[in-house]
Amino acid sequence: MTVTPMMAQYLEIKAAHPDALLFYRMGDFYEMFFEDAVNAAEALDIALTKRGKHNGDDIPMCGVPVHAAEGYLLTLIRKGFRVAVGEQLESPAEAKKRGSKSVVKRDVVRLVTPGTLTEDSLLEARRHNFLVSYSELRDEAALAWADISTGAFHVMPVARVRLSPELARLAPSELIVADGPAYDAARPLADEYKIPLTPLGKASFDSTAAEKRICTLFNVSALDGFGTFTRAEVSAMGALIDYLEITQKGKLPLLQPPQQEAQDRVVQIDAATRRNLELTRSLSGGRAGSLLSVVDRTVTPGGARLLEQRLSSPSRNLDTIHQRLAALDFAVENTRTAEDLRAALRKTPDLDRALSRLALERGGPRDLAAIRNGLSQAEVIAELCGGRELPALMANAIADLQGFDDLLSLLDAALVAEPPLLARDGGFIASGYDPELDEARTLRDEGRSVIAAMQKKYAEHTGVSSLKIKHNNVLGYFIETTATHADKMMSPPLNETYIHRQTTANQVRFTTVELSEIETRILNAGNRALEIEKQLYARLSGAILDAAARLNTAARGLAELDLLTALADLARGENWTRPKVDNSRAFHVQGGRHPVVEQALRQQGGETFVANDCDLTAQDGAAVWLLTGPNMAGKSTFLRQNALIALLAQMGSYVPAESAHIGVVSQLFSRVGASDDLARGRSTFMVEMVETAAILNQADDRALVILDEIGRGTATYDGLSIAWATLEHLHEVNRSRALFATHYHELTQLASKLEGVDNATVAVKEWEGEVIFLHEVRKGAADRSYGVQVAQLAGLPASVVARARDVLDMLEQGSREGGSKIQIDDLPLFAAAPPPQPKAAAGPSPAEEMLANIHPDDLSPREALEMLYKLKEAAN
Repeated sequence: MTVTPMMAQYLEIKAAHPDALLFYRMGDFYEMFFEDAVNAAEALDIALTKRGKHNGDDIPMCGVPVHAAEGYLLTLIRKGFRVAVGEQLESPAEAKKRGSKSVVKRDVVRLVTPGTLTEDSLLEARRHNFLVSYSELRDEAALAWADISTGAFHVMPVARVRLSPELARLAPSELIVADGPAYDAARPLADEYKIPLTPLGKASFDSTAAEKRICTLFNVSALDGFGTFTRAEVSAMGALIDYLEITQKGKLPLLQPPQQEAQDRVVQIDAATRRNLELTRSLSGGRAGSLLSVVDRTVTPGGARLLEQRLSSPSRNLDTIHQRLAALDFAVENTRTAEDLRAALRKTPDLDRALSRLALERGGPRDLAAIRNGLSQAEVIAELCGGRELPALMANAIADLQGFDDLLSLLDAALVAEPPLLARDGGFIASGYDPELDEARTLRDEGRSVIAAMQKKYAEHTGVSSLKIKHNNVLGYFIETTATHADKMMSPPLNETYIHRQTTANQVRFTTVELSEIETRILNAGNRALEIEKQLYARLSGAILDAAARLNTAARGLAELDLLTALADLARGENWTRPKVDNSRAFHVQGGRHPVVEQALRQQGGETFVANDCDLTAQDGAAVWLLTGPNMAGKSTFLRQNALIALLAQMGSYVPAESAHIGVVSQLFSRVGASDDLARGRSTFMVEMVETAAILNQADDRALVILDEIGRGTATYDGLSIAWATLEHLHEVNRSRALFATHYHELTQLASKLEGVDNATVAVKEWEGEVIFLHEVRKGAADRSYGVQVAQLAGLPASVVARARDVLDMLEQGSREGGSKIQIDDLPLFAAAPPPQPKAAAGPSPAEEMLANIHPDDLSPREALEMLYKLKEAAN
């Protein structure tokens, strides 16, 4: 069957991108056909229509307006689609020059994938959007990751066993791996973390080709200037760049030189710990309720992204931690300066993302203005700190904001205050900047006044006061005068200037070279003005991109200042204190609080959080607190708050405590709470054991471990034995600092046998059969769990609670008297209370009968008073 030229073109482009939905540009719409149309219509909830036939069948079709495409793209990306954007590469008029039936040239200009987004409407302003590449070469492996919306580019060696924790830390939007074993290894993790996984051919990961690719991108002859990289690192970086070349169709983003990271420079936190501690996402999956949501007081997108990065990767380098704390000290102590900085930072646009869009030719006049406004605020910020003696971190950040005088002057002079969104709309270049543009605009906007001025000029030149300049569609602009004055204009010397064009019955029409030129310029003035603005836009973009490396550095300086002043505002507002962080094995917190729980209590009604101390200071061996006490008493909160305090201290923040001395923590492990992992065939107990195994196999003597209710998911003696052995292993082998919460009171005996184990309990008070939680952690051991009382608080029927008390008493009595196991047959059966019988309806009381017979309007005051006495007597 004959295929139309347009459909042939569509099928050819689609064949080159079989794994993506093809947005095929047709005028003001992106059209989709065949299976793409069916899938897109369902995903976008738009109408599915048809257009013509193919092989005898109707062709399904749907479309979206070009001006609203970004919203539809976001929906498709979130639903797991990739989109190939096919644009018109010429106008219909240009196509017709090649023949009346020629099809407008089209091709894919960009592949839109989750990890390659740059538009503000498609991104979360306060989060990085990482594209991650994982490479395995023989016995080496590495990760490279980039955020093309900000230019960030990092790489690190990583063993396969560390892939899961690093993916949890980076939370990438897309993961690319080589097709084959690496893909098979990454597939389960991608599914677990819900990361879109993209396979690439092995050629993309070839380390030799990758090195050339990296050198070409950064215009260097060798990588030595960036660091010493393993072949796996080079492979991962090269594959990432190759993928960007594929998706961006040759328009590579403005990536910063690769920063090499080392695992031993940040605290190692596995995926389960991140989830349990709710660092950047709560257990429900949202931002609300996470630590990040409580500590984030940043006022710029760059500062927010830096905060999440620091929170996800606390430092282990003492110099780095001390530099951050010293800068934070300054911001806390100099409140006025810090507040002035925050006020200026609030007006600072997102330089990184504006710069990235300009580099990818997806920017607009507002991105030029964002760079201008950002540099203008940077100047204000630098002046605020001028002449002050600043800590090194702040001084470096302020220095990074300076040196942009020429660029700022250029942008200030060239741009209007509030430019339009699109360059094609024009109107973003300020008046007075370019004389040629001003002239074109004058002709475009004031053509009539220009012609009027010329008419006056010609009338004076000829001495013909009745001379007029008119316009029609045939002649265009012309000079018209009566026949009486025509002879004068056609005679020397005026005939050298005024050219005869037409004679009518009563009028004679002339033109001049000047008038013809003005006519052409007026008619083309609008297009000419737009063309000049486009040229100026390209020139300004070029000037900005020439300073890209320094602008990226300035953006980092602004983010650093934002984070410092935000943490200072947090510390002052929440009464946080400066931690002491050193290379010892100390862990001593006085008056520690859980920042998320404390805020939640305050929001729910002003209840005060009960602060608690914790001392896990160790010299050579382990330091373990064995924590007992009832459910609901706050054991899990206590465990988590101490982990969060350590994490906050090492990211360079003040902490929610009266004082804190933290010896550097190398690893942070948390096993608190568990749920079934049905997708992977794991029960709650299996999940618990897998997480515990990871801790016992990896924790070193610098680790901080918090464990809650180990062994609870199986039989009592099995659970007790597992918890016992786990505690001994932590003490004898891992030699870690640890908080170990349990309901197995038998474990408290280990405190007298293991030197590094101390008992602690969460205090409660019983009052008239009810338990009151004091939320105070004290040295000592609990003698019971108060589970029945907690069940009563939860609302179990009174009969169930009473029966539970009876069974518990008998079990405890049997245990005290003989130590032998109580048999079920020894216990009397539960005697169910008979169902309540309906009560007979009661008649009215004497007082009610009296009230029924009273007519208030008929009573005198004295009679009413007497009636009250009678009613009271009847009621008694």
